[in-house]
Amino acid sequence: MDLPPYSPGLHKLVTLHVDDTQKLTNSKGFVAITDSILEKFNLEKVGVIVHDFDNDSFTISFCLKESHICIHTWPEYNQLTLDVYLCNYQQDNSQKVRQIMAEYITYFEGAIIKDFEINR
Repeated sequence: MDLPPYSPGLHKLVTLHVDDTQKLTNSKGFVAITDSILEKFNLEKVGVIVHDFDNDSFTISFCLKESHICIHTWPEYNQLTLDVYLCNYQQDNSQKVRQIMAEYITYFEGAIIKDFEINR
């Protein structure tokens, strides 16, 4: 098999401050915006797990053919953590990862507390 040289994918992790706690308790809204993002960026969903907690916070993991998107919310602290990772198997997806994260920051109207990029 003739493969291109290995290129690490980009894993972007952010912690956001979000004033609108309704978005931090609306798991259905996050699923809907993620489905829209997946379509926009031509990514393939393999599966999704949603867990809503008693305080209405949520944790969601989207398993993608290209890797994953995961979120955990803490409405009581006006915060969320979000990570987006896409492998670079057939193309460099680094800019796509950054664009996807920008879409989420816009959706949540979030202020960045922490922002990490890991090539792996």
